[in-house]
Amino acid sequence: MDPLVTLVIILAVAIVAIAGWFVWQRRRTEQLQASYGSEYTRVVRETGDKRRAESELLKRKERVEHLEIHPLTMEQFNRFTAEWRGVQADFVDAPERAVREADRLVEDVMKTRGYPVSDFEQRAADLSVHHPRVVENYRAARIIAVRHRKGEASTEDLRQAMVYYRELFEDLLEDRESAARAPEREAKRVVHREEAAGRHIEDIRTARGSRADGEVRP
Repeated sequence: MDPLVTLVIILAVAIVAIAGWFVWQRRRTEQLQASYGSEYTRVVRETGDKRRAESELLKRKERVEHLEIHPLTMEQFNRFTAEWRGVQADFVDAPERAVREADRLVEDVMKTRGYPVSDFEQRAADLSVHHPRVVENYRAARIIAVRHRKGEASTEDLRQAMVYYRELFEDLLEDRESAARAPEREAKRVVHREEAAGRHIEDIRTARGSRADGEVRP
């Protein structure tokens, strides 16, 4: 083959490969932005580099996929809901205690559902995978709680923290993890149905072939 033609082919393949890489990179960015929302922006700002941020978010997703996250039972759901009503009612007379109990209750729900609760930053990172809408609230509520321990938070600040905790608590009661995995499970079911249908058709063809062979045998 002419060396010039070979060179042109190599360049064309390289250009297609580079273009494909850029398309893949853009799609990955769009998917991460859609999945994480404001948490994507926060991590990019915190790391100062989009690639590092996206790598971190992908690691979070991989980590959480290996956790045994499960929905609450009806008994657990009812128990936690009743506890929350008690904590919320307690805010009128003891706002500081109510905020502490709200933080404790959120942690208990996470632990019951299978989330590791080793430290706050890890909890927030794990939550961001399936609960990105409220993880920002979790961080804001924690900041207010820390400010209160330093004597820097007002009663109105504590009221706002309770709002943040309530939104996070209600989101945690929903089985968003299973909902997020539903498309993957449905895709697997479709593949299994198609494979089963293919085997069924093959069995029919085999059976028909056997009958046809029997008809022509002497």
